[in-house]
Amino acid sequence: MSRRHASTIAVILAAFALGCRPARTEAPVTAAGAPRSLQFAGDFKGPLGVQLWSFREQAKADPAAMLRMVRDMGFTHVETAGLYGLPVARVAELVRDAGLRTTSMHVGYDELKKDMPTVIANAKALGATYVGLAWYPHDRSGFTESDARKAIADFNAFGRALKDGGLNFFYHNHGYEPVPYGDGTLLDLIIRETDPSLVSFEMDVLWTWLPNVDPVALIRKYPGRFKLMHIKDMKPGVARGSLAGGIPDSLKAAIGQGQVDWGALMEAAARDGFVHYYLEDETPDPVRTAPQSVRYLESLKYPSRTVRP
Repeated sequence: MSRRHASTIAVILAAFALGCRPARTEAPVTAAGAPRSLQFAGDFKGPLGVQLWSFREQAKADPAAMLRMVRDMGFTHVETAGLYGLPVARVAELVRDAGLRTTSMHVGYDELKKDMPTVIANAKALGATYVGLAWYPHDRSGFTESDARKAIADFNAFGRALKDGGLNFFYHNHGYEPVPYGDGTLLDLIIRETDPSLVSFEMDVLWTWLPNVDPVALIRKYPGRFKLMHIKDMKPGVARGSLAGGIPDSLKAAIGQGQVDWGALMEAAARDGFVHYYLEDETPDPVRTAPQSVRYLESLKYPSRTVRP
């Protein structure tokens, strides 16, 4: 997710959330008028959800209509990114009314550091069992060993507090962490020195791929540490090797139209026991491209075709 703090989303969207409500803009539904059901005819069987950051522009006008659109696309579970300036109970109601359920949520660093009781209460109100952080504060000059060691201490503390609250903490990598360090990178350092019983990881595939890290090799290197995935890719020809933690949306691609070998990656994830997969569409037109990505994933074949999750 291309953002520094998930907590800023509420500020960005609050002015819009309670404004005028235009006509609904939704994906097509079935002929009978019911929401589409995902049909996994290939080897990938999900569960496939969506990160709601994908439809942040649609949420500005009408969060309820955005959630109905998500359900009409065939999704049944979501990962949240902010509350759209609404009370958490109202967001939970809108999600339920749309026929969706929240399985994971992103929050900002300051929320985790300064107001853990509210984070726990909000997760339980939404029904999420995973609570994650997508950006660790660091200087623009780059992510350092000092930043990584502070993150390790914070992540273990966040993990303990959330576990005591009956929840699971995860860190979502964002592409600035694979700075060379020792025999690996600072991402390796974070994974190795966080407590596996307290800290899990959400692999954002684009932010793994962009810095020139092999996502399949990373899964195999740290079995059981990655529990969730953001399904995201970039266009052919975009250079790898950047530690910037972001690229323009215009360079992002629908799944199956980019650089990642999704068959090999999803097979590795299935073998490793990933719990949740979320499509995160950051292309300029997610209402159009998200269904294309879904159709690709519904027919995806694995190289060995021996894993049936």
